[in-house]
Amino acid sequence: MKLISIRLCNFRQFYGKTPEIFLASGKQNTTVFHGNNGSGKTTLMNAFTWVLYEKFSAAFAVNDKLVNKRALAEAEPGKAVGCWAEIIFEHHYKRYQAKRVCRGYKTGSEIEQSPSQLYLQIAGEDGRWTPPPPLQEPEDIINRILPRSLHQYFFFDGERIEQIVRDEQKAEIAEATKELLGVEVLNRAIKHLGEARKAFEIELNIIGNPETKKYLNDKKKLEKEVEKLTQIQTEIEQKLVHFSELKASYNHHLLELSGATELQKRRDNLEQQAQTVKQQIQQANQTIRQTLSSQGYGVFMEDSMTEFKQKIAELREQGKLQTGITKKFIQDLLQQQKCICGTEFTSDSVHYQHIQSWLEKAGTAEVEESLIRMTEQVEKLEQQMPKFWTEIDRQKAHLSQSREELSRIETELDTVIDKLRHFPNEDIQHLQKRLDETEAKINEFNREVGSNKQQIDILKKSIDQLDKQVDKQQMNQLKQALTQRRIAATQESIDCLTQVKNRLDKQFRSQLEKRVQNIFAKIAFKPYLPKLTDNYELRLLENTAGDELKVPASTGENQILSLSFIGGIIEGVREWSQKNTLMGPDTSTFPIVMDSPFGSLDVIYRRQIAHILPNLANQLLVLVTKTQWRDEVAEELQTRIGREYILTYNSPKPDCQEDDIELGGVHYPLVKHSPNEFEYTEIQEV
Repeated sequence: MKLISIRLCNFRQFYGKTPEIFLASGKQNTTVFHGNNGSGKTTLMNAFTWVLYEKFSAAFAVNDKLVNKRALAEAEPGKAVGCWAEIIFEHHYKRYQAKRVCRGYKTGSEIEQSPSQLYLQIAGEDGRWTPPPPLQEPEDIINRILPRSLHQYFFFDGERIEQIVRDEQKAEIAEATKELLGVEVLNRAIKHLGEARKAFEIELNIIGNPETKKYLNDKKKLEKEVEKLTQIQTEIEQKLVHFSELKASYNHHLLELSGATELQKRRDNLEQQAQTVKQQIQQANQTIRQTLSSQGYGVFMEDSMTEFKQKIAELREQGKLQTGITKKFIQDLLQQQKCICGTEFTSDSVHYQHIQSWLEKAGTAEVEESLIRMTEQVEKLEQQMPKFWTEIDRQKAHLSQSREELSRIETELDTVIDKLRHFPNEDIQHLQKRLDETEAKINEFNREVGSNKQQIDILKKSIDQLDKQVDKQQMNQLKQALTQRRIAATQESIDCLTQVKNRLDKQFRSQLEKRVQNIFAKIAFKPYLPKLTDNYELRLLENTAGDELKVPASTGENQILSLSFIGGIIEGVREWSQKNTLMGPDTSTFPIVMDSPFGSLDVIYRRQIAHILPNLANQLLVLVTKTQWRDEVAEELQTRIGREYILTYNSPKPDCQEDDIELGGVHYPLVKHSPNEFEYTEIQEV
């Protein structure tokens, strides 16, 4: 999506029709809008999201009153006042015009606003504008170009951008990123294939034999149970997120209350220690399991190895195993009728009969080779067993030590919690009580999750067994056999698509993490490392003595982290969609529209962000105040600016303080006296 222009009419501060505002692209891809607070910067940014998605940012207050006040005041009672915004953009060499319209009505002292309506036109090769083809809704077309669920990553309030890294946003980030990946396409395909499989099974149920019908009916019941339990699991996981956030909030409040700070800090420290020790226990158990899996069989072979060595010794003692003398060697001597000492003999001589008797004692080359191999393997196993027991003993000692340490930590933790429960301050007692209740709920939900998972696993095994029973049924009719093949082919397709989806997700997440780290390193001066969890949750880590520890990020660092995430997504998806045009949004061009990107940042971060912003996306629209447009920002962006606009606020206040900004040696008004009793904003190109 490449933004060409935007135009407004009676939209909030903008009275009447604004001139068409053309937006920069190419090498000088940055468009800058200068305006004071309240002049309409946030309104302009929200005009994009209103037209395309009928969505508004958190800072856009009273979004049900969009019609300009002056236009309503000048209108006759009952007469509609049109309010609209129009965006022209290009996508895949096609030009689109998206226009959203609503109307305001003045009825006495009340103002009513009609629901909005989106209109979309597409320019043909001949330059004529026509509506989309039948059955293609404007909203669906825009969603295919840049999905609705992703709009907040391309049109956002810079002062609130750090919300992207908050914990409560992780599920939304994961889902939105899946859509960027094209995983949603695969999810829909898997869903549709599953529906097709059920349809085939219904058909098979109708035409199949009674035994097959019974298996399918039983399977259907089990699948409903799995679906029900899965839904319960989803609800519990949502509750777990909620209670985890509550727990964090209570802990934070306890830290803020005077008197309990040291106890709460000690509690947090003990909980972190307990978590570390639990991880050590888990790792030790995993090492024991791996060692047992790879080497444990040797324990059960000790008797067999002893018996093997005894048997070999007995055979050699009895002369039945003559190492080095083979039947082929004896046969050659008999054929040549000549002993190894040089003595010749005939077939009827005693010497011939003596040598011939060795044929029963001599072995074959294959036996010799096998004996050597088996002996080597037995010796290797014997050497391996002491190492095996040493490793097992070491890990068990480590387990014992860790469990003792965990017991000590938990005992001390119980003591600290008990002190908080009986603390003289009633507020602290109350918070601790709420915290205990929350932890009890979390434990209860975790137990329920485990129980449900076990039930789901058992049910799925039963379903697999029923699938195998259905497969074994003899299908006498051609139609039955065909339906069964269709079911098998559908399931195979589902399995393949599921594997592709999982690999796609893993690969993209890994690449996205590297891109986020690269962008963050270019901006931040602290040696922190961003990490992405499996749920696309952003964490900021610090390497201390070889251990990666989570660090509390400042507001500025969270803004940088969020910008890095957005930049990483855009860069990744741009590359991804160029290689996989069938998998995701069929575009490799993305804009960023950013309101107040430099608000709470210091000079270093402001300069770094200003330097990197034009490289994050194909187009950059920045809305800034005069204080945000300081020397370092102006210097970094100057060579990338393609277009520049001034938002001039007309104030009806008699004693309003006028303001202006100097750009290129010319003074442009930011605030001036209104020629009438209304407030409104004008747009002027620099």
